[in-house]
Amino acid sequence: MRTLISVLLTCVTLSFAAQPACAQTRAPFIRVLGTVQDGGLPHAGCTCVRCIAARSDPAFKHFVASLALVTPDAKRGWRTHLIDATPDITAQIHMLEDVRVFTRGRVDRTPVDSVLLTHAHMGHYFGLARFGFEAVHTRNLPVRLTPRFAAFLHNNGPWSQLVDKHEVRLIETSPGDSYELDGLRITPITVPHRDEYSDTVGYRIAGPHATVLYVPDTDGWSQWPAPLLDALGDVDVAILDGTFYSMAELPGRDIDKVRHPLMTQTMDLLQEAVNQGRLRVIFTHLNHTNPALSPSSPERHEIERRGFEVAAEGIIIPL
Repeated sequence: MRTLISVLLTCVTLSFAAQPACAQTRAPFIRVLGTVQDGGLPHAGCTCVRCIAARSDPAFKHFVASLALVTPDAKRGWRTHLIDATPDITAQIHMLEDVRVFTRGRVDRTPVDSVLLTHAHMGHYFGLARFGFEAVHTRNLPVRLTPRFAAFLHNNGPWSQLVDKHEVRLIETSPGDSYELDGLRITPITVPHRDEYSDTVGYRIAGPHATVLYVPDTDGWSQWPAPLLDALGDVDVAILDGTFYSMAELPGRDIDKVRHPLMTQTMDLLQEAVNQGRLRVIFTHLNHTNPALSPSSPERHEIERRGFEVAAEGIIIPL
């Protein structure tokens, strides 16, 4: 399995100007569409060096954490499914132009094939509004989510308007229940997190050649019912919450009250599996304060020295 995955990783591309190399194999893949925490980068009202740089130079800008599942289709070439609908969804949809034929000269009313949601925090579902009457005005766009999350959307505006106008079609799946999606096996898993309006899930995505676990937002690993490595099971790639690198970003805060695992903690827990080549770990959902956002930072060098990765917009992960 690991050898096969290594071969498939040659599909990686950072260019959206042409079809990805995976097109030659017609294999499904994940494309990373965003990598930072809900507030984005630049972050509103912030004058830290990273936010100032991102305002003056688009090269330093990052979109809110999201993935696209891209699957082959005999008639259309590819189908695209978003995991989470972020505030940056407009730009993220157009990161898929190489695998999606948009209606030219007017608004495409079906810009993606479906959306899978993780939880009801702003960075993960506010983008649903773009599918509404004032914008794209989709028709019965499938949105997959938990029953509790569905009840929240049904009972609260403006989200209820999307349902009432049949712009979205909510498909409820309880955590632990798997379903097929264009040849992929998708399993939402319960994730401990702040659950004010909905519960929180991550997604286990099993393809023909690799299995990926996506957990962009979680409380510390000590809150999970099983040790992290046990929870990962047989996954080949784990894309995990990397909100904060260390407590140096949070002066005066109690680590027990920080609702995210530190990247340093995650690396300590998974170091052996990474060293043995059993697991590829990619961090996402980085806060604008996180020094690992800077490729030349000591923190980024330490992450890479230890064999871990920081997600970048555009990278491809074969499935």
